[in-house]
Amino acid sequence: MSDQATSGGSLDPGDERPELTALIAEIGGRIAEAYPPALRNPGRTVDQRMMQLAAARPEVQAALFRFVDATPALRNSQEVADHLTALLEEVEDPPPILRTPAVLGRSRVGEEIVSAAASAGVRRIAHRFIVGETPAAALPHLRRLWESGAGASLDLLGEATVSQEEADRYAARCLEAVQVLAPAARDWPPRPVLERDRHGRVPRANVSVKVSALTPLLRPTAPGRGAADAARRLRPLLAAARDAGAHLHIDMESVDTLETTLDLVLDVMAEPDFHEGPSTGLVVQAYLRESPALVERLLAWAAANPRAQPLTIRLVKGAYWDHEVAEARQRGWSPPVFTEKAESDRNFERLTRRLVDALDLVRLAVGSHNLRSVAHALAYNRLTGGSDGDLEVQVLQGLGDDLRDALAANGLRVRVYCPVGQLVEGMAYLVRRLLENTANNSFLSAHARGASVEDLLAPP
Repeated sequence: MSDQATSGGSLDPGDERPELTALIAEIGGRIAEAYPPALRNPGRTVDQRMMQLAAARPEVQAALFRFVDATPALRNSQEVADHLTALLEEVEDPPPILRTPAVLGRSRVGEEIVSAAASAGVRRIAHRFIVGETPAAALPHLRRLWESGAGASLDLLGEATVSQEEADRYAARCLEAVQVLAPAARDWPPRPVLERDRHGRVPRANVSVKVSALTPLLRPTAPGRGAADAARRLRPLLAAARDAGAHLHIDMESVDTLETTLDLVLDVMAEPDFHEGPSTGLVVQAYLRESPALVERLLAWAAANPRAQPLTIRLVKGAYWDHEVAEARQRGWSPPVFTEKAESDRNFERLTRRLVDALDLVRLAVGSHNLRSVAHALAYNRLTGGSDGDLEVQVLQGLGDDLRDALAANGLRVRVYCPVGQLVEGMAYLVRRLLENTANNSFLSAHARGASVEDLLAPP
């Protein structure tokens, strides 16, 4: 790796320059001051209390997650009550808040109470993360976000299709999202901070898709076959986004599909039909040990393939940690991910600096709810002479709402990742979000426990 490639981004957090530390504290403090009070949303406060309860007791966490995972398959109130009661009875000495459902579920009247409350609770949590069953149903929410100072990326829920018909339906839903969202977004009021950066216009309409849902043939043993099958569905989506002036973002999933996804997207984007657009992006997961090499590959591709709309790189920590570790251990492999959170956080900051140094070449979207990670990106960009408008912060619907509001209040560009689909389609997504929200070492848990701003901004 050349000295130029590692300049700026090579700085270790432990060697953080004083001016960077001071600016992180200043920016982070201002964002923290703009966080809305918890009393503004008492329903979310109750949800958070339940999450903290689950995090404190692994057996409670397991019971609740097993219940949420099974809920879409339960056909009536008796099945809901029976399943919840059975799971709670497996918890030794359950917390008081969970003892009542376990007792009530043993009577006929109580069964109806438990069923109604449990089903309503799951629906409420799902609606916190999932903004509508269809793109059209999500439009009012997306407009409210825009009017409050936040853009959105519409994510069509669905993973790992198992048939060609399923993949066709998913592609059709993605096409519908572009065709519904792009014209609707034209009627939204002007928001200059959300609409321009150093490269020019930033599309209002933004749709995220998954390659694993575009083909049932995605297999590590035959990558070419799966890539070719996905490509025939991806090309019409890219063409539709180009013609509508929308952005199409390709999500990354588990590591066993990473190379196929990367090769597929870069090859298709390099085709002459897509030189002028659409605005397109890929995800880099900082918890992957190979992520620095992946970033260098993307930057080299961007340099060799200049486009009218530069590549957008969405940098995230990663949402498949449990899956990656479990599969690696099952096969006797070394995990492909960092096994300590601090390692992922430090790598995230190194990659942030590397990508900020390359902002003339690519666009950067910093996907994080961690106040330190966000403040670090903004501070480093300012120290290198960049404008705040050249960075986009992305948060998840239902988890990053407070940070979203605080960033918008500070005039910063923020985008919300908004899943759309039915509860059954979104259950895998929902469980991952619950796992993320209840991790004891997560920023969200630390913030909910009342950690000081100084602690939240400390280097990883």
